[in-house]
Amino acid sequence: MNLPLFNTPKKIEDHFNPQADIVLYHGDVSDFVATVPDNSVSLIVTSPPYNLGKEYEDSVSIGEYLSTQAQVVTELYRVLREDGSICWQVGNFVENGEVYPLDILYYDIFKGLGLRLRNRIVWHFGHGLHASKRFSGRYETILWFTKSDSVSNLGAFHHF
Repeated sequence: MNLPLFNTPKKIEDHFNPQADIVLYHGDVSDFVATVPDNSVSLIVTSPPYNLGKEYEDSVSIGEYLSTQAQVVTELYRVLREDGSICWQVGNFVENGEVYPLDILYYDIFKGLGLRLRNRIVWHFGHGLHASKRFSGRYETILWFTKSDSVSNLGAFHHF
């Protein structure tokens, strides 16, 4: 299989650069996306925090969490080209033993901006924490949204 991405080495930038082949930013997405011009990104792949109170995030109410994430999604929509895609990988938020399926809760945020859900991909894996009062979660969901019906990078997904 001949994949153009792997034929020649690509330089990976750590900041927005319109000439970059790949930008891989390690840090707060709000800081990064503020540097990105409108309608300039063809593909966004992300796995935001799940509001679990890990060392890199504070645990807040599910409503406050979704409100904050809606602001992020709105900014990502701003930078996404008309023919662009967003792949949003999330798991579940668990509070007091109750499971909140984040992909379902995010759906209205994306639809409110007019994005189109192309696929809901379930990633199943065999590792993770063991639950004592419910089945252990061994999956996460990737929501693939596009901004329009004109999708420039659709061919890239045929290789998965």
